[in-house]
Amino acid sequence: MEQPCYKCGQTVEEGIAFCPHCSAPQIRVVIAEPAPQPLAFAPAPTKSQDSDVLPASQTVPVLALPMQWSQAVRPCALAALVAAVSMVLKLVVPLIAVVGAGFLAVAFYRSNSPGGTVSARAGARLGALCGLFCSAITAVLGTLRVTVLHEGDEVRKFLLEMIRQTAVRFPDSQHQADLELLRTPTGLVAMMIAMLIAAFVLFLIFGMVGGALGGAILGRRDRS
Repeated sequence: MEQPCYKCGQTVEEGIAFCPHCSAPQIRVVIAEPAPQPLAFAPAPTKSQDSDVLPASQTVPVLALPMQWSQAVRPCALAALVAAVSMVLKLVVPLIAVVGAGFLAVAFYRSNSPGGTVSARAGARLGALCGLFCSAITAVLGTLRVTVLHEGDEVRKFLLEMIRQTAVRFPDSQHQADLELLRTPTGLVAMMIAMLIAAFVLFLIFGMVGGALGGAILGRRDRS
């Protein structure tokens, strides 16, 4: 194979060290250029060891994670159902049952969300939601109990006894007239509705207390 001489342009066979016409060397050595050194003000990026050890979920404070209300419905409803059944069957005092339901709602929520903690404020909100469910479930189960066991007469006697005791405490004529109105069927229904509203408010308050206690006690256990 022939190639032209780089100096005189005459044809030279491949492998000949010098051109026969101008004696120019035909074998050239190519020296590789050294790689440029990195600038002093642009150091190579280094990878943090913490990012290799800790996942991203652990680099965020647990208390900064918002509470997922979509995950709070089931544990609150379950705790409310336990408390409502206990109250309807007269196994537990209503006050203790509702406070315990708020505490239990926090415990159930934490078991469904093991990666986060519940503060006292968040626990109070869970307890309030549990109290709402508890009042509704208790009203439904209580109505079923009265209907199935035919306890309507007992409920009526209980209301009339409350009216009688109130009449003894307030013997003046004005209160006596109001109490006579409550003894009518319409008055008894109005009295039952008022008692349900009062129970609803109390369930919310006691549920918040139980939830706040659950958040404070169980949250303290997480920090220890």
